[in-house]
Amino acid sequence: MTRPSTREQQPGRDLQAGGAPPRRRRRGRGERLMVEEATFRSYYGRPIIKPPVWKVPDVPAYLYLGGMAGVTAALAALADATGRPQLRRVGRLAAATGATISVGALVHDLGRPERFLHMMRVIKPTSPLSVGSWILAPFGTVAGATAVSELTGIAPGLAHVSGAAAGVLGPAMTTYTAVLLADTAVPAWHEAHKELPFVFAGSAMASGGGVGLLSGRDAAPARRVAVAGAALELAATAVMERRIGLAARAYRTGRAGAVLRAAQAATVAGAAGAALSGRIRGRRGRLLSWASAALLNAGAAATRYGVFEAGMASARDPEYTVVPQRRRLAERERQAAQRNGHPTP
Repeated sequence: MTRPSTREQQPGRDLQAGGAPPRRRRRGRGERLMVEEATFRSYYGRPIIKPPVWKVPDVPAYLYLGGMAGVTAALAALADATGRPQLRRVGRLAAATGATISVGALVHDLGRPERFLHMMRVIKPTSPLSVGSWILAPFGTVAGATAVSELTGIAPGLAHVSGAAAGVLGPAMTTYTAVLLADTAVPAWHEAHKELPFVFAGSAMASGGGVGLLSGRDAAPARRVAVAGAALELAATAVMERRIGLAARAYRTGRAGAVLRAAQAATVAGAAGAALSGRIRGRRGRLLSWASAALLNAGAAATRYGVFEAGMASARDPEYTVVPQRRRLAERERQAAQRNGHPTP
């Protein structure tokens, strides 16, 4: 039998990562381990990295609305080229509304409007924030001008050009925010840098396609986009959670886990409703389309909030930062030993 440790704990160092209480376990046949099982602790329970100061609901709304606006702008441009006026109108108005509110949420999070203008002074290709600002500002400008023309009927020829420009910028709107998150030191975001753009692109397609369901008889292309986006989002999320190891726990537990499970349920239900709505005519079909649009957009908004919350939780918990670092260091040492011909344990 082992004796209990007599080392006194220093103040503040008894805080465990994740807040879980220490556990005792049995070893062998009835042998009881008297010393507490080793758990990860950081110095004085403080975070290793500084969590982002981004606020809720500003940043989650910015992430969701930008993606939805990008897809609806692309749908509107395609509808304009193929003669679907209702889908074109819905897409143009949704793109302008989403871009405007998205910029407003970003400015509110920054605190002062001039901070957003300061980001436009230079363009730095190596900075996702700088590139994203130069995607968002032109997109919002051309999407807004196109929507004004759609509502007033002024300069429809120019609206064709500005709408096409918004459609070209639309795909970048769906994924640049994922790159922006993954470029930080936040473990749950950085570890998912390969899959997060696909998760955001699929989520944006689901929400933008869902908005397009409101266009009535022109909704067939939007329906296909919504179903494909939902499938992409769910598949990319599953691959991400299998690959990123410890960081996947941030997406499965706590508030983030609950929100993401609800988001997946809403996305599945919305995609199923969208697929069925094309086969049902009349008032029932319209009601099913509207319900599907609401579910798809609720799921997309919840996905963005869940990803945001998972990242914040991983930044607050030192275990998500230190344990992967130790594993990578051990793996590099093992590979170096193999190259030098030394035996490895």
